[in-house]
Amino acid sequence: MIDQLDILLRKLITSSVAGFASDDQVRFQPPDDDWRTYVKTLSVGGQPANALNLYLVDLRENRKLRSNEKVRSVQNGDVSETPAPRRLDCHYLISAWSPADVTPAIEPTLDEHAALYLVAATLSQSDPLVATAIYAPGPVPPTFPPDFATAELPIALVPPEGFIKLAEFWGTMGEKHRWKPVVYLIVTIPILPVGRLVGPVVTTSFTEILATDAPGSGEALLQIGGTVFDTQAPPQPVPGAWVELLTMAGVRLQLVNTDATGRFTFIRLAAGPYQLRASRAGLGVFTRNVTLPSPTGEYDLQL
Repeated sequence: MIDQLDILLRKLITSSVAGFASDDQVRFQPPDDDWRTYVKTLSVGGQPANALNLYLVDLRENRKLRSNEKVRSVQNGDVSETPAPRRLDCHYLISAWSPADVTPAIEPTLDEHAALYLVAATLSQSDPLVATAIYAPGPVPPTFPPDFATAELPIALVPPEGFIKLAEFWGTMGEKHRWKPVVYLIVTIPILPVGRLVGPVVTTSFTEILATDAPGSGEALLQIGGTVFDTQAPPQPVPGAWVELLTMAGVRLQLVNTDATGRFTFIRLAAGPYQLRASRAGLGVFTRNVTLPSPTGEYDLQL
């Protein structure tokens, strides 16, 4: 995910910041002696070119955005439970570099400062970062997970406290290092969780009621559940559908609505034959005969 954020930032800069149209001008390696050598030899279209270094200097969990909620989904009869994603703050130090040497007529620092301003202006106008918007009208790279491609990624741009270890940072980048101003950028991304398989959907449960002093007085009651689907490929759950439980003679016994996941439940039923009827405006009516308890435990309906 972090590498995809790198790609997204590079795309934003190369498509929006004047003078940095080449991917070769936006790199993520440490701004050390090797980087300085790279800048000196960089050319675009046969001409020397300025460069931007986006160095990921730190990672921190954003605990203010942590949630303990879990989302359950049903697919192919199995229930998956996915925790809400945690959030990761990615701290970048963005520095601008010119390959030109200082002479009485050339002051490359001015070019570097101009580049920093353009980067800050572009980022300030792109908050939050959204991959589909940055790549529009073209598609996002196929390696981007769908949840990342459409996510709104908030940013903190040059926060007032700054990067407090900036002097220490530049001190580790080589003996001939020089202090450079940076655009300090923090991008918050989700840590996309992996769904945990909880188990198959329970469609039938049994309750037996009896008097302790009368062994032959037992009565078994059933609770059944199913899902109403439409006829799309693949079928999708239908929320808000009416589902009736009828006798074989067509007498209504119970009437319920499907929930947001298309599920319905009927309770306190005796074993035997019944009819299930589902309906919803625009989707028609579907009736199915069932015998309780079903040997397969399946009571789904399709409109």
